[in-house]
Parts: sequence; structure tokens; C-alpha cells
Amino acid sequence: MTKTPGNLRYAKSHEWAQRLDNGNVRVGITDHAQGQLGDMVFIELPEVGRQVAAGEECAVVESVKAASDVYAPVSGTVTGTNSTVADAPETVNQAPYSDGWLFEIAPSNPGELDKLLDAHAYAAVAESESH
Repeated sequence: MTKTPGNLRYAKSHEWAQRLDNGNVRVGITDHAQGQLGDMVFIELPEVGRQVAAGEECAVVESVKAASDVYAPVSGTVTGTNSTVADAPETVNQAPYSDGWLFEIAPSNPGELDKLLDAHAYAAVAESESH
């Protein structure tokens, strides 16, 4: 059974979002997603300063099995990226909810975060895809 932290919000496209103390939103892919993809070999991160819309493709994770788009869970401006995963993509496999985060967004509409799934609802989505 995959771990789904209760303090995060989730998109049906398997991204997680965490509101940081400064109001920004940190984004990564879920444990379910990294498990489905397998060993990460390359991560393409968005450029800092890029404007993104909720649901817009803004990063790519590439594994030994497949390349997969990563979508912005909220609209806003990319304020930072995690250089660790660019240099060591396997970090996403090892720690998807901590050191394996991908990028941060300064949300233009903070209310969008509340429209994402909670852990229980996301776990149901992930579970339904596993069968």
C-alpha cells in the first residue's frame, strides 16, 4: 500500500502540493506515481519565473520505463526548483514527499489548493488505478 501523507493535497494526475509557511506551494509526484514509473533517470524542471496555469504541463520525469509529464497543481509563478533531483533523479524514488520535491510555485489563486484532493480521496484514485 502506498503512503499518502495527510498534510498534503493531491491532483488526479499524481502530483502532490504542500502549502509552505511563506505561502508558496511545493510540488512533487506521489509515491504511487514514482512506484508506477520505476527508477528515475532524468528530471526536467520548469524555469524559475515561468508562469503556469493549474493543469499545465511544466516538468518531465523520465524513468527506465517511460517519460511522464508533471502538471502544475495550482496557477502561479515558479519560484524555485530542486537542483538535487536534477543531479540525482533517484531522490524522487527514495523520498517523493521530502527531498524528492520538484518545484515551488507562488500561487496566483491560493484557493486552487483547496480544490485538490485530500489524502483519502487521492488514495482511492491511486487504488482504482492499481487494479
